[in-house]
This record gives sequence, C-alpha cells and structure tokens, in this order.
Amino acid sequence: MSELFEPLLRPYDERRRAELVAAYMAVEHAAEPVSEVRFAALREPALRRTVEGMLALTGRTLIRADQTRWISGFRDDVAAELARDPECVPPVRERAVLALVLIHSVAIPRAAGLLADDSWLSPYPTPVDELRRRTQLPVGELDAALRRLRTAGLVAQVKAGADDAGGFVPGPQFHRLTGAARRRLQEELILAAGPDSPLAAAIRARRRGRERDEGETA
Repeated sequence: MSELFEPLLRPYDERRRAELVAAYMAVEHAAEPVSEVRFAALREPALRRTVEGMLALTGRTLIRADQTRWISGFRDDVAAELARDPECVPPVRERAVLALVLIHSVAIPRAAGLLADDSWLSPYPTPVDELRRRTQLPVGELDAALRRLRTAGLVAQVKAGADDAGGFVPGPQFHRLTGAARRRLQEELILAAGPDSPLAAAIRARRRGRERDEGETA
C-alpha cells in the first residue's frame, strides 16, 4: 500500500502521512460512516482531497454520508464495469430477496412519508413471514439467500422491539452508494415495485432516450 500511495504521501511529514493513512483505512473498512471529528484528514479540505486521490488509485471514491461523516465506495464507472462481470453480480434468488427487503423496508415507508427520498437505510424491518409469503423460494433457500446477503452486508437482521420478532433491513453496504448509484437504485426499485406505473414508463422512456443519444455520439 505504501508504494502505491507514496507519490501522494511524499509531500507530507510523518504526522500528516499517518493521519492520511488512518483516514483512508477508516473509510475503507468501517461498517458505518466515520466522523470527521476523529480524523484530521477528513476534516481538512486539502488533506481530504489527498484521501480522495488515494481512493481513486483503487477505483474508489469518498462519499459524504451527512455533514460530518464519510465513507468510501466504488466510483460509478468502476461499479458499471463490475456489474458487467457475472461473477460480481449476486445470483437471481438473492437479488429477488434483496428487492423484497428494499420494497417493504424502504419503498413502502417512503411512500407513506416515513423516510427521506434519498435514504436507503431503514428502521422498518421486513418480517421473515412477509418474505416467505412474497417469494416462491423454499424456506431453506430463502434462509440461505438471507445468510449470504447478511454476509455481504446487503441486509441486516434487526428487532423492532422487545416483543417483536423483527426482520430484515438494508445492510451497511448501502452507506457506500454514490449519489448516482442511489438514483439508479431508486429507478430500479420503482421498475420492480410498479412496472406498469406512469413513473416506471417515464423511467424507461428516459433510459431509451439516453441510449439513443449515446448511440448517436458514439
């Protein structure tokens, strides 16, 4: 790692170098966004730009979770390339289960005005019984898909209350979405939850227009 980042770190003294590496490691490996209060290299704009440069060398980018917290994620161009690799895409069963969790934990509460438009984390767990009702997967396959999604950080299991069985919500990997990725996911969720809705039709028309424009400029 030191050789990769040496050109970016060379101008700094030992203390600053240590602060930059600490911030880089934090945003890359923390499950939740980290507070800039704890890391000078996230707090100071000039140092933060260097952290962004370090991340860029590995196809990553710095993502602002709120006013004072940061985390990293794949750059949009890198994510698009990875999405074309079948080995990087979860199996269809896992994608279907994840879509159900997003619909019931995010889309429905958002439609009820309980979540902000750009939030992909939710305090409204999807009960396991609801997942069993909404999927045709055998119980064993559903449980296996949920285990793999949990391991990947795509869902998390929570309890809604002391006497509540709880359920599943989007996992910590959703912190790592860029703004563009959030918008694409929102469109995909609309297409999955209401494929015949006017909003879904507008999304498909917009995508066709974008593809046509890209084809004309290619």
